[in-house]
Amino acid sequence: MYIGIDLGGTNIAAGVVDEKGNILATDSTPTEKERDFTEIVADMAEIAKKVTRKAGLATADIKGVGIGCPGTVDNKNGMVVYANNLKMEHSPVAAEFKKHWDIPVSLINDADAAAFGEFKMTAPDADSFVFMTLGTGVGGGVVIDGKLMRGCNGAGGELGHFCIEVDGKPCTCGARGCLESYASVTALIEQTKEKMAACPDSNMHDWVKKKGKISGRTAFECAKQGDAAAIEVRDRYIHYVAVGVNSLINIFQPKIFAIGGGISREGDTLLDPIKAFVKKNNYNKYMNETELRIATLFNDAGIIGAAFAAMTKQ
Repeated sequence: MYIGIDLGGTNIAAGVVDEKGNILATDSTPTEKERDFTEIVADMAEIAKKVTRKAGLATADIKGVGIGCPGTVDNKNGMVVYANNLKMEHSPVAAEFKKHWDIPVSLINDADAAAFGEFKMTAPDADSFVFMTLGTGVGGGVVIDGKLMRGCNGAGGELGHFCIEVDGKPCTCGARGCLESYASVTALIEQTKEKMAACPDSNMHDWVKKKGKISGRTAFECAKQGDAAAIEVRDRYIHYVAVGVNSLINIFQPKIFAIGGGISREGDTLLDPIKAFVKKNNYNKYMNETELRIATLFNDAGIIGAAFAAMTKQ
């Protein structure tokens, strides 16, 4: 049995996971991200022990703990080098965790954890696998021959930070024109706001009044009702995602490319136009094609992937 911990800006989620990837017990607690990292780590250790008890196990039954954490992670030294949404800079998370529970700890980037979980549970035999998640940002991970691709410094697989528009929109990373600035749900919300401001008669205004706020669902839901402005926002957003997906497929030519994150729940509405774009524009038109699919684990991916990282010592 292993523990997988998914550290987010809002919540810390943890679960007990067996060697087949089954989650036996879960729980969560608020992150309260303004606190010092030592306090957050103390809560991670406590919730890890809590889910162990919920699963009817003793701490001796747990063979390792995997922690998926936002930001740049030095997994070899168990350190978060920098996480801009948390007060973590050169923070020795693994060593701090061991002060509360002396157990092997594997620290991994949270997007890598989600990618590894999706890979292990849905495509374990694929020799190459790319996972992209569309959320507050654009994240993901690359798995080659069963191993996460981390590059020379552990920071590889940052799928949201290659340029799709020269001198384009500013990105939170400091560059301009990154995929994240166009294909994240944050970007989608901004695109929706801009279109609503230009189209006061759009049904999106009524939808927002009913729901209370603009979200990533606004344009997609109103597009289903035939609203022209919403259709324009949805289709333009999907085009940005498709450009990114196509470029990544050109680079890696993976066996499987999976798309996750909350917006992936739109299913074929999102996936079908991406498939069509890739079919038309991908460099490889002569050999086996990448299988494009919607990810299936959703919120469980990070917990399962972090646990598998501990199992396989990623």
